[in-house]
Amino acid sequence: MSDLEIIDCIQGEAEWFHARLGLVTASEFDTVLAKGKNGGPSKTRSTYMRKLIGERMTGEPAENYTNAHMERGKIMEAEARDYYAFMSNEEPQLVGFLKRGRVGCSPDSLIGESGLHEIKTKLPHLHIELLLSDEFPAEHKAQCQGNLWVSGRNWIDFQSYWPKMPSFIKRAYRDEPYIAALEKAVKEFIDEMDDLYEKITRRAA
Repeated sequence: MSDLEIIDCIQGEAEWFHARLGLVTASEFDTVLAKGKNGGPSKTRSTYMRKLIGERMTGEPAENYTNAHMERGKIMEAEARDYYAFMSNEEPQLVGFLKRGRVGCSPDSLIGESGLHEIKTKLPHLHIELLLSDEFPAEHKAQCQGNLWVSGRNWIDFQSYWPKMPSFIKRAYRDEPYIAALEKAVKEFIDEMDDLYEKITRRAA
């Protein structure tokens, strides 16, 4: 396994987008794992692969946009981090981008020597669903376990936050069988992407 590289940058700014170019990132691991109808090819997986190839060929990010919801999320993320620090008596450390070979991740904070912190600002009705279930949300498992795989850390605290509502915090530890299956799927995705890249470049030659 490749060594971990910590890139000092601000998430969402130009240097961060540049650091991620062409890499398979944890925020899209669920896309890598996606299956199409009846177990066939997934259109979202195929689209993501082509976006990464485009980044590799052009040196430009496939997407670099923001909207009101995303901007609001950035503001609330700082509030959520402060709340987490108070409740956990921890000192979250901001981090830019973690790179390990052809994969990478952008956890919202590093916690101590062995933990991570991931924040989601879910809309109130979705946040209430989490509070009622009191379970780690399955839709974020690929990203969070992927963060642990890339970082090499042991646990991650997932936090859902919305102002004026109780915060939801749930810890997950490394799921080694899941991480092994994820690593295998990502490797297969990268191999397939490299084959497609070579096919395209041969045509362009």
